[in-house]
Amino acid sequence: MSIITIISLVISLCAIFSFINFKFFKLPPTIGVMLVSIIFSGLLIGSNYVGYNFTSHADKILNQIDFTETVLHGMLGLLLFAGALHVNINELAKHKIIIFILAFGGTIFSTIAVGLFTYYLLPLFGISISLIYCLIFGALISPTDPIAVMSILRRAGVSKSLETKVVGESLFNDGIAVVIFLTLLAVLNTGQIDAEREILTFVQEFFGGLGIGFAIGYIAFLALKSIDNYQLEILITLAVVMGGYELSRLLHTSGPIAMVVAGLLIGNVGKRLAMSDKTKQNLDNFWELIDEFLNVALFLLLGLEILRLTINESAIYSALIIIPVLLMIRLSAVSLPIICLRKYIQFSPNAIKILTWGGLRGGISVALVLSLPNGAERDFLMVITYIIVLFSIFVQGLTVGKLAK
Repeated sequence: MSIITIISLVISLCAIFSFINFKFFKLPPTIGVMLVSIIFSGLLIGSNYVGYNFTSHADKILNQIDFTETVLHGMLGLLLFAGALHVNINELAKHKIIIFILAFGGTIFSTIAVGLFTYYLLPLFGISISLIYCLIFGALISPTDPIAVMSILRRAGVSKSLETKVVGESLFNDGIAVVIFLTLLAVLNTGQIDAEREILTFVQEFFGGLGIGFAIGYIAFLALKSIDNYQLEILITLAVVMGGYELSRLLHTSGPIAMVVAGLLIGNVGKRLAMSDKTKQNLDNFWELIDEFLNVALFLLLGLEILRLTINESAIYSALIIIPVLLMIRLSAVSLPIICLRKYIQFSPNAIKILTWGGLRGGISVALVLSLPNGAERDFLMVITYIIVLFSIFVQGLTVGKLAK
């Protein structure tokens, strides 16, 4: 099956599932599409019991879609750039300390805490997985994804400062978590820990991403400032993401962090000094459409991934225990810095509760676990990750609005 055929199929399913959700379920688009996708997957599985083997045909199609490559090296850069494009950098600067602590310190804390808890939990179910694998699991399950929850929080009327904290943390912790994940994965592949090498790799990925993002963002700004043609200007921003992300990969720096920096630069300095009102309007419309479509496609693929799971009872029980522990770790990572900084920084009422419950896990976690080497550990952790993501999206995502109100 050609790539054009697969893309056509995904777009068609996105449209059909979105229509079904809009007419019948009326859930937030991403959550609704994932629900319809899971129901569709269930019907495919059920067809095996009535003499129709539709699952095998679906498997053949899904096997041609590299979920990890599609998300991490395709969708992620576009989504992060689109998100950063609409963030007010002045608002972000006001909350830079808490955002840095949550994104950087919180991700590292969560990686270690989840990894250690998983390492000591799994032997209780007769499962033996190395500590490095458990830490990798901690890294891949730590990044939060606000896409499904941001529109809900806005409708619930949360303050602008709290919204900025949620978005700012997520924009940066995605990149940080990916850097930590890749660093730990290198340790797994080499079989040895070289502290100096791992630290240098982390520094190169993180600060290299910052540098690449600023460089391509500034070059794009100069190009945008020299012309007044919204079609060409939109094309330039698209090239920044597609070309810039590949350049980051080539130079072994963090593409996600580069896209956030470039998006912030173009979305603030670029819009203010290099674009006409007509260009701003068309640029916003274009990237909002890209953002909406890619999120719907991502959650569609998430729902279909259930067809590729190898169900394991021990993994299910482990996930059900890890979920509340993960929430407690998230609560600790959020509450400790907020309590310490409350004397110096003003926080919205109930910020700890909303930041904790609004810390959803999404497609990045699934993409990262799928990128692990094939084996029993990957299959086991895949089931745990998927169950956590399902709980996060459907339970937290559908109740955080009521909590905020």
